[in-house]
Amino acid sequence: MIEARNLSFSYFDRKALEDVDLVVKAGEFWGLIGPNGSGKSTLLKCLCGILAPQKGEVLLEGKPLGSYRRREIAQKIAMVPQESAFSLNFTAYEVVLLGRTPYLERMQLERISDHEAVQRAMEKTDCWGLRDRRIWEISGGERQRVVIARALAQTPRVLLLDEPTAHLDIAHQVEVYDLLSALNRKEGLTILAVSHDLNLAGEYCGRLALLEQGRVRAAGGKRDILAPGLLGEVYKQSVSVQDSPVTGEPHVFLVPNKQEIQSREGKSP
Repeated sequence: MIEARNLSFSYFDRKALEDVDLVVKAGEFWGLIGPNGSGKSTLLKCLCGILAPQKGEVLLEGKPLGSYRRREIAQKIAMVPQESAFSLNFTAYEVVLLGRTPYLERMQLERISDHEAVQRAMEKTDCWGLRDRRIWEISGGERQRVVIARALAQTPRVLLLDEPTAHLDIAHQVEVYDLLSALNRKEGLTILAVSHDLNLAGEYCGRLALLEQGRVRAAGGKRDILAPGLLGEVYKQSVSVQDSPVTGEPHVFLVPNKQEIQSREGKSP
């Protein structure tokens, strides 16, 4: 569905990505993990054409991304950014309607089919009831559902998300990932999500790519990636990985250093 080949990108003299190879097949749910500054967000922006790599290429359905017009890319790939700023206090419905822009000619009014696509997207994300509410007046969790609905209104084949649960409480984090999982399983939507939460990635994603200093250190099944030795090397932190007693999926636990453990034991009654 979407592929990065020998991809490199730099911000002036700072390398953000170097020789990145990644293949995401149709219908897969990938998580992008790695320490801060490892290139996760930059890779996402290159995959959807926001940034143009200085080396290598991105392929979409087997064709170079550069061979598509911007409108064609937006009809196939939708991006949910880490932060969504709204300069005007639109209603939630108007925000989602913006997702239909790739299908409209300049100055063209929305058609019945566009409004139907908006309603379907808002119903899928359980925010149809918010349609008349102002975007500045709803909660962070509600706003994130609206932003995801805007992406779904594009009717994409690929959905890219940059830390979709940042700044959300645990209930809304689970809500967002339950939604993404349902879209992946029931509708075959191909998903690639950046996540700093290794447990959410382990619980919901089928495959993971671990980035380190702009390179893909490892990519594949989540049990291969969420391995204590590998994570310890990349994150410079000892961890323990155990299966969830509820779902059986791999979860990561931090392991304090020995001095900290001994210090706690010395202070205990």
